Amino acid sequence: MNTIKISLTLIITLFCAALSAESDRLSDALEKADDNRAELERVLDHYQDDSLKYQAAVFLISNMNGHGYMRYEMVDSSEERIDFDVLDYEDYDALLEDVDRIEAERGSISYQKQDFIEDLENITADFLIENIDYSFRAWREKPWARNLSFEQFCAYILPYRGSNEPLESWRPILWEKYKDIESRMKDPADPIEAAAIINNDIMSWFKFDERYYYHPTDQGLTEMMQTQLGRCEDMTNLAIYAMRANGLAVTSDYTPHWANTGNNHAWNAIVTPGGEVIPFMGAEANPGKYELANKLAKAYRKMYAQQTNNLAFQEKKEESVPGWLNGKSYIDVTNDYVPTADIDILFEKLIPDSADIAYLCVFNDAEWKPIDWARIDVGKNQAVFTNMGMEVAYLPALYLEEKVVPYADPFIMRADGIRRTFLPNNDILIDIEINATTKRAPVKSTTGIKEKTLKGAAEYELFYWDEGWQSLAKETATSGSLIFEDVPSNALYWLVEVDGDKDERIFSIENGRLVWW
Repeated sequence: MNTIKISLTLIITLFCAALSAESDRLSDALEKADDNRAELERVLDHYQDDSLKYQAAVFLISNMNGHGYMRYEMVDSSEERIDFDVLDYEDYDALLEDVDRIEAERGSISYQKQDFIEDLENITADFLIENIDYSFRAWREKPWARNLSFEQFCAYILPYRGSNEPLESWRPILWEKYKDIESRMKDPADPIEAAAIINNDIMSWFKFDERYYYHPTDQGLTEMMQTQLGRCEDMTNLAIYAMRANGLAVTSDYTPHWANTGNNHAWNAIVTPGGEVIPFMGAEANPGKYELANKLAKAYRKMYAQQTNNLAFQEKKEESVPGWLNGKSYIDVTNDYVPTADIDILFEKLIPDSADIAYLCVFNDAEWKPIDWARIDVGKNQAVFTNMGMEVAYLPALYLEEKVVPYADPFIMRADGIRRTFLPNNDILIDIEINATTKRAPVKSTTGIKEKTLKGAAEYELFYWDEGWQSLAKETATSGSLIFEDVPSNALYWLVEVDGDKDERIFSIENGRLVWW
């Protein structure tokens, strides 16, 4: 009896704490909305007599901070604006050719944040009320949605945006477009069948286009219906719109950096009432018929709700955080996709007083990029990273003065749990014969790698890792292979074409064989 009382007390305490936190977030959101506060309060007043819709409105408003539309513009090395439209080019190769021309004339080009149009300060009551009403209609009327919990509904049907795209009404359009699909289904209660029917329609008119890697913003529904083209972010958002509008619990999962190639990737996942997660790709492949093309170190899920366990909410000594890791609304779902292990890193170097967060990095687009974080146990000089993908090359690092600083030796986390650390041995030298390098290659909506034969008369440079990339030698390819002599053994290596784009992969020597990572 005492155990039951203690358990009930704990449940009530946690429930009250959750309510208090949500109330605080709601108050903060209303205050931050400033001149737009009246619009948000009108939504709350509108649902005063409908407790469940009121809770949904509170959920959206209290978690709205940080959501909005990000606009970019292309600039040159002098930060002068460049007029650039991806549809001005016949294909991706023509676009890249012109990018090279522009950079030759104006220096390196990049997309620079122009402004961020925050939802709290711009969203209208009419938009939110329409979104909430159509969400509930789909949840209550669609046979495949009725068994979803309110928590699943709030997480995967109710949110009105997929990423940082412009705000616009999409639910009425896509509700109407797919209103009759129940009549075409073998089992109207099956969400997977419903998702496949909708995705088959999307596949008939929307296509992946590499040119959209250079599109400055995520597209809204209007632009996507006009162009009928986009990148993986657009494909996942389009599937989210169409399926959430019809009561399917669909989200977008992603990896910020592939572990064995350049670039990143986003894809869709559908969540069943029983909690099963089934990946697919909007406009490309249906649930149960989609496989990721490359290696994952980490998979994350875009959420609408703020996730208070994320790094952005933690007390820490460092003011700056590497890019996307400062996000407030994502969760770790790596376990849904690949075998994982916890990795403990014991730092032999003294940790600076200014740092208490460590990072694990993967090699992506010629750089070591942070893929996860962990708090440093200062007393033990140690950090433990949880749920990390296996058969991946990792580099432990700190983030000091807004730069990734290597802080331990790179290693491979093997599938059997054994770690291979790369520490160059200058006492045992080896000769390496290399017949090919790698290049990045488009694979539908993502990017993969394929081997690339050495170019005749091209010069190549071999690096090995020793607290940084150390140049070993340069050789010119005169036949089908290159031979490098007196190379430190037990190292991680990187062969790049001199004056190339450096998208070649790193490699190790395993039982006398070259293995790409």
